[in-house]
Amino acid sequence: MTRAAPEAAALGLVVQGVVQGVGFRPFVHRLATAERLTGWVRNSAEGVEIALYGNAAGLARFRRRLCAEAPPLARIDGIREQAVAGGPPAGFTIRESAPGDVRTAATPDAALCADCRREMLDPADRRYGYPFLNCTNCGPRFSIMHGLPYDRANTSMRRFEMCAACRAEYDDVGDRRFHAQPIACPVCGPTLWLESSGAPAPIATGVEAIAQTQARLRRGEICAVKGIGGFHLVCSAVDCGAIDRLRDRKRRPSKPFAVMVRDLATAERYCLLGEAERALLAGAAAPIVLARRRPEKELPASLAPGLDRLGIMLPYAPLHALLMARFDAPLVMTSGNARGEPQATTNERARADLAPFADVFLIHDRDIVNRVDDSVVQIADGEPQVLRRTRGYAPNPLPLPQGFPSDHPQVLALGSDIKHAFAVAKAGAVVLSQHIGDLTGVRTLADLDANLRLYRDLYALDPGLIAADPHPGYRSSEVARALAGRQGAELIEVAHHHAHAAACMAEHGLALDHAPVLALVQDGIGLGADGALWGAELLRCDYRTARRLASLKTAVLPGGDLAAREPWRNLLARLDAAFPDPSAWPAVYRHALARRPVDTLRAAMRAGVNAPVCSSAGRLFDAVAAAVGLCPDRQSYEGEAAMRLQAAAERWIARRGRPQGYRFAQASEGHLAIVDPDPIWRAIADDLGRDADPGEIAARFHAGWARIWAATVKAVAHPDQSPTVVLSGGVFQNALLASLMASDLGASGYAVLQHRDIPANDGGLALGQAVVALARHRAAGK
Repeated sequence: MTRAAPEAAALGLVVQGVVQGVGFRPFVHRLATAERLTGWVRNSAEGVEIALYGNAAGLARFRRRLCAEAPPLARIDGIREQAVAGGPPAGFTIRESAPGDVRTAATPDAALCADCRREMLDPADRRYGYPFLNCTNCGPRFSIMHGLPYDRANTSMRRFEMCAACRAEYDDVGDRRFHAQPIACPVCGPTLWLESSGAPAPIATGVEAIAQTQARLRRGEICAVKGIGGFHLVCSAVDCGAIDRLRDRKRRPSKPFAVMVRDLATAERYCLLGEAERALLAGAAAPIVLARRRPEKELPASLAPGLDRLGIMLPYAPLHALLMARFDAPLVMTSGNARGEPQATTNERARADLAPFADVFLIHDRDIVNRVDDSVVQIADGEPQVLRRTRGYAPNPLPLPQGFPSDHPQVLALGSDIKHAFAVAKAGAVVLSQHIGDLTGVRTLADLDANLRLYRDLYALDPGLIAADPHPGYRSSEVARALAGRQGAELIEVAHHHAHAAACMAEHGLALDHAPVLALVQDGIGLGADGALWGAELLRCDYRTARRLASLKTAVLPGGDLAAREPWRNLLARLDAAFPDPSAWPAVYRHALARRPVDTLRAAMRAGVNAPVCSSAGRLFDAVAAAVGLCPDRQSYEGEAAMRLQAAAERWIARRGRPQGYRFAQASEGHLAIVDPDPIWRAIADDLGRDADPGEIAARFHAGWARIWAATVKAVAHPDQSPTVVLSGGVFQNALLASLMASDLGASGYAVLQHRDIPANDGGLALGQAVVALARHRAAGK
């Protein structure tokens, strides 16, 4: 008896997610060929479309293997079946991209892969020493992208015509560079050269330019280097003179510098790395990783004054790897920008802005279309926590949680003014933009406008909802109001701390109809639902609503915005609340503030002159740092005092363990529970009087702050309350505090959710705004 031939069948698939620019089409080609299927694959505005013909068993195996064996840079968010038109072709082909309404994701840039690194360092390879090699597993993506689909014609590589050898690799489905859009070699690709500051003419090119740059770095010079997403200012990380000159030229007295090391082994020499840190450093995103320094290894303290953590990264671009290959020391790699300005991306802007800082420029002619700063990540409680989400991470999409319909109105959320990032929500996913920066200057605002146009074009965005912070003075909110007016979109204002909480909820995929959770949101400042300035709040919230259950006792911000820059002002305000009569202040505080205009500021506080009231956790941390002499006068960068306080506490706890925390008081104002820090000031004064280590005081403050909030959560929670507590806001970038808080809450039976992939600071705010806007719109039945 003859076996019947397998029944022929057809299958059409649309794959959505991070599937363009990651080698997905050649992967599909190889998989279909292995399963003896015919058909075609192509990029489309929705993602990747696949048409398959063959026997049912082969189609079923293909479908299973598609997800299980996807390329390393790919991320499949969804697969939808669709009808297939026409009969089966003779073989399997890769077709030209199809136009349409954009639903796919732009792909983040990826660090140099091991195969390309091997070729680049092989004298027998045709790309030996070439700083622009790449393949489908690595190289620039979003930074060179003009639009979607991700084809060479939509990137800044379109002006470089492929040579015959590159074209053959590009067309060979079995080659690692099959359809690698930025493919290049020394014959046909971008060119590198070195020029002196103020003299835009090459003094060396190619390999010789790299050799001369290395020689100048060894002599202590500062070099501006054009990277993947912008320029860096570079100097030797072991040359104290060069570091001091860079700090002096940039007017950056103490903000930490990031350091690039040659490889993991070198990173291990200088920092204490666990498996999680090593995986981050060597991964495709290759972020800056905050890691503890080895105390026995003497890197200059001026790299990160007052801190025990160092931001380190590995060479993620071929140019970086070539620079490090014959350079025996780590290199400082800090953003190439004037103070308060975005990182330079064009050669012209770099020459104009960076000439006062750099002695030479290492430049190339591949245009950076989209600025992408280096991402920053730390390990907190054994897991990665993204602090700045940009190169390697943005603009990866996040699926909306269960319950949000895929046919929702499009949303544009404008975030905050600090650490700005915006978000777009469309077709069941949210795309959080790369880090834009602080919206304090004309160029950053222009950069925001350019990126809004870019995302509008990339994602065919036509928002029906525009979400914004309610703060009337935020530039981001002004932009939101203007856009809503011009486009006829509905403007939805989302309270600052509700947006923080919702961002963490959405990141963890809590469903739209999830029971309300408790959210501890602590930051510097944000406009509360009552129009007051909040900064340390316990909320009971879902995506639609938020109700405040507890807060930190308020204090005046003497001098308004100056209080965020000068920690001693916050110490004065807290002492004035705890000891209304200055003559009753403990002697250590009278001495610490002896040269300050105490009487003048107290009078202004009483009169309400430039003295807003706020429940800011960030300003309380500043006050404690000032009390113990850590950064008392003026912060040279945001968060400096709190970071020094954290570092001192971590050093002490590493030696002695968790101490007995300071005792805070608990009070109430109506239905609102109040955490009152007044009692800690006498205890801190007593410790200062016995010459206690500042680290002990810092550790006792951290321990007491965590314990009082865990106790407050337990005291105010309803018996039927969901056992989930969300931690959000910039204060929870403090890994020590987050760990102590999670431990204390966990001991009381709560499940604690912390930010991991989305920043806890205002860089993640737009995600929360977007989901709250959608939830409210749906609840209104619109």
